[in-house]
Amino acid sequence: MLTVLEIIKRTTDYFAGKGLESARLNAELLVGHALGRKRMQLYMEFERPLTEAELEKIRPLVRRRAQHEPLQYIVGETEFFGLKLKCDRRALIARPETEYLAELVVAAQPSPGRILDLGTGSGALALALAKAWPAADVTALDASAEALALAAENAAANGLAGRVAFVVSDWFSALPAGSRYDLIVANPPYLSAEETAATSPEVRGFEPAAALTAAEGGLADLRKIIAAAPAFLVPGGLLALETGIAQHAQLAQLVAAAGLERFESRTDLAKRDRYVFARAGGA
Repeated sequence: MLTVLEIIKRTTDYFAGKGLESARLNAELLVGHALGRKRMQLYMEFERPLTEAELEKIRPLVRRRAQHEPLQYIVGETEFFGLKLKCDRRALIARPETEYLAELVVAAQPSPGRILDLGTGSGALALALAKAWPAADVTALDASAEALALAAENAAANGLAGRVAFVVSDWFSALPAGSRYDLIVANPPYLSAEETAATSPEVRGFEPAAALTAAEGGLADLRKIIAAAPAFLVPGGLLALETGIAQHAQLAQLVAAAGLERFESRTDLAKRDRYVFARAGGA
């Protein structure tokens, strides 16, 4: 009979042969998930023989990961800003870059009364900001009803049901005239078709392409958001965007053309130009 350690080693070698990065970590996480154990608990059971029933739980997960299905989709969740978010193919996987945007926004904006999250996907940003500011009125928009259903499930699972209004909308289109927000955040599609094609098999093969890729070399949706945002911001309100790392010169021009002020290019944890901050005039 195979022990826990032996199946981890075999899985690691199999994943490495399939070209997966962090093969040992992936093996431990998948085996742990199948057995209902955390990694540290696995280490205490390395010499325990696995039953056939346990092996039957592990095998299909290993096959899925070997086909480059993202680990988060297989285990069904990811951590984000202290929240546990359900993950599946209805929306992009919430990434550390987006989590860092939430951290930057919380540091930059004192207690906004009304918040708008454009293209919410799994609800990551909207729920993170609702958690950070319990008194805020948060609205999350997405063109995908399936993504919004996932976001609502995540709100309920994290004790935030009723804290965020989820609305089907192509960017600002469903908002009533005169709607104004202290803070607008968005992680829109910003990759060109060529950039998407060059992403890992996990990304291009499994995550929703519509949430990744934009026309005009990745700028089309950012252009729409920046042009429309001033009409939905209160004076001095903040627009905070996650963007491509080679777009900031063009985005600075778009921000100026829209009449927004105080353009800031912020870097991500790898020191790449990743975020754009700008404010509505009149404050």
